[in-house]
Amino acid sequence: MRRRELITLLGGATVAWPLAARAQQPAMPVIGLLSPASPDSFAHFMRAFRQGLKDSGYVEGENVAIDYRWAEGQYDRLPALAAELVRRPVAMIAATGGPSSALVAKAATTTIPIVFNVGEDPVRLGLVASLARPGGNLTGINFFSLELVAKRLGLMHELVPGATRTAVLVNPAHPANAETTTRDVEAPARDIGLQIKVLRAASSSEINAAFATLVREQLDALFVGGDAFFTSRRVQLAVLAARHAVPAIYPQRDFPEAGGLMSYGASLADTYRQLGVYAGRILKGAKPADLPVEQTSKFELVINAETAKALGLDVPPTLLARADEVIE
Repeated sequence: MRRRELITLLGGATVAWPLAARAQQPAMPVIGLLSPASPDSFAHFMRAFRQGLKDSGYVEGENVAIDYRWAEGQYDRLPALAAELVRRPVAMIAATGGPSSALVAKAATTTIPIVFNVGEDPVRLGLVASLARPGGNLTGINFFSLELVAKRLGLMHELVPGATRTAVLVNPAHPANAETTTRDVEAPARDIGLQIKVLRAASSSEINAAFATLVREQLDALFVGGDAFFTSRRVQLAVLAARHAVPAIYPQRDFPEAGGLMSYGASLADTYRQLGVYAGRILKGAKPADLPVEQTSKFELVINAETAKALGLDVPPTLLARADEVIE
């Protein structure tokens, strides 16, 4: 063989070998993330989710990709977004932001693993067979949003004992959640002598209209139901409550951090971190059917003292002592 031919042959082999090696490397797994909210309002939750993934050995862009699907508050878009992820297909789906995305994802596939975070009982919702043994292709995190309705209402009454008529804000685009919140608030409200007026809002303009009704009917306080849409509109809600001097209680700390008065509920950021950990475990081969639904044990009472002062409210020392954080 001539020297020039030998060099050409060896050079070709050198080029071909890395190409073959790269072809044998496994493709980067893709997580399909489904949410009824918008990316700007949930950026801090996504940071927590990615931290959970990192805790499990996965870093976005290095050894895992995330394909985001945001419904931007339009719940009716979720089925089409879930179908896109199934067709792609993705290695797994993280159905975030409550039961709507989880139920839609469940209806879209029986084979792709799904992790969820919901405030309702996932067994009652039909997402899993049991908390200990989910069965099927779903598991996730339960953060007891609705179970805390009575506690939240009691805290509001403690802060504003003179309130006798309270508005309850729910999202009609999320009917199961709205109905459950309305039902669960009735008994504790009756026990402490509160009259309830249910207001509904599924858009920014409807939130404005709800506050117009609240002011016109001279309601004393506002109870905001847990919903991803309301979380995404937390600044609007806090601003309107301040403008109309309405004391309000919310389901999580994001609201008082945005200027709202008070919140009590699970740490949602922690649930997203837990969700990321579960996603990582599934990517490593764990089956959803074998992963028990995790129940959040971290709850927090957050009070915005500056907002209370602006509203002319004296926060009882006993309430301040129980607060996990007081925002000055």
